[in-house]
Amino acid sequence: MDPIETDVAVIGAGTAGLAAYRAAKAAGKRALLIESTVYGTTCARVGCMPSKLLIAPAEAAHMLGRFPSFGLSVDGPLTVDGKAVMARVRRERDRFVGFVTRGVDEIAAADKIFGRARFVDDRTLSIEGGPTIAAKTVVIATGSTPSYPPIWKSLGDRLITNDEIFELDDLPQSVAVFGPGVIGLELGQALHRLGVRVKVFGRGGGVGPLSDPALISEAHKVFGADFYLDTNAHAEVRRDGNQVVVEFKGLDGADQVERFDYLLAATGRTANVRGIGLEHTSLECDAHAVPVFDRETLQCGASSIFIAGDANNDVAVLHEAADEGRIAGDNAARFPAVRKGLRRAPLGVMFTDPQIMVVGGGYRGVQHHPHVTGNVSFEDQGRSRVFLRNQGLLHVYAAIDSGRFLGAEMVGPEAEHIGHLLAWSLQMRCTIEQMLEMPFYHPVVQEGLRTALRDAQAKLDAARTPEKRAA
Repeated sequence: MDPIETDVAVIGAGTAGLAAYRAAKAAGKRALLIESTVYGTTCARVGCMPSKLLIAPAEAAHMLGRFPSFGLSVDGPLTVDGKAVMARVRRERDRFVGFVTRGVDEIAAADKIFGRARFVDDRTLSIEGGPTIAAKTVVIATGSTPSYPPIWKSLGDRLITNDEIFELDDLPQSVAVFGPGVIGLELGQALHRLGVRVKVFGRGGGVGPLSDPALISEAHKVFGADFYLDTNAHAEVRRDGNQVVVEFKGLDGADQVERFDYLLAATGRTANVRGIGLEHTSLECDAHAVPVFDRETLQCGASSIFIAGDANNDVAVLHEAADEGRIAGDNAARFPAVRKGLRRAPLGVMFTDPQIMVVGGGYRGVQHHPHVTGNVSFEDQGRSRVFLRNQGLLHVYAAIDSGRFLGAEMVGPEAEHIGHLLAWSLQMRCTIEQMLEMPFYHPVVQEGLRTALRDAQAKLDAARTPEKRAA
């Protein structure tokens, strides 16, 4: 069989892969979309959308607990119908997935190949059980899969990840969550608020994407008051019948043993780059077997291969995957005349309660730049107290030499909205002074942001010498 020739071959039909394919086609090139499992995106199938569908009823249930403080009451205790909750999660999840798959259905059949692709060399792909592809350029957009210690495989069907949890017909009675990152905290808190017995375990003391010690401490306080959270746990797990046995030292240091229906592994994700024949290419790979690439062009070295989305193990969020796919597809189409694409200001949001957000590199990203930290507590912030969500801290970081806003970390109310304002400011290279010139309505939670900015500006003024202030 003669090889199928194309200008651009895209491996993977998720967010990044679809964006890459469409960019290549928009550039007037021949393009093939290769998929080996299911069409669609991690976000729609097992990520951000189904998790938010689980978080929504959890937040509604938790709101009832605030009713007495508002002088409100409801007759009788809250009843959670676990089967109904999970049925809605799957129903709405499938609806979101349907939007994606309908878009794939509209792609010409001649442009789609179903099968597992492996590199023969930089410009040749073999398809398991199918044809050989001769491509001028290739985009790797193979996504990622959950990762966890291999020994946990002994738990069998008692081990679940976010790839499986949304397929449960009913809410479990108990879950041990390992990994207090985005997935673990969001799902752990949601399950807890829906009546599931939950304990969240971690290692290293971290909470989500936070790196600021004060923010990490605040996160421990607010989340630890809601559910069991040990981010530096010493635990062993084993299966006993249809349960997971967890032996651990409690927060008080005492030895404890508890049984759970499931262990939810939220210990990270691994780029799907093994098994695709990278050893047959000219690519240099890092310690995680991921090809070394330029994040502004998505080109791997000087080769004709590009990598986008979760597969490059850089920023695993949907809007970044879409941007990367578009950049990679466009550059694959114009190769060798590649160009830098627009990379937006980094923004990360966790939809816990209170929410967590990080803008820029956060605290970690400013350690080598002389800076000040503006802060505000939401404990006494007006609007936050009005609706009984007065928890958390916000830190904003500013450069002493220029007064420019460098990034932020936050645990608190409306963090998703404040994070957007700050990411826009970072991308526009605003100074703290310029940000304070913007309007702030009263009474809104964003007034807390103004307080933090005012604190940063006062510290900038104090840090500068009279000569610098005069200049």
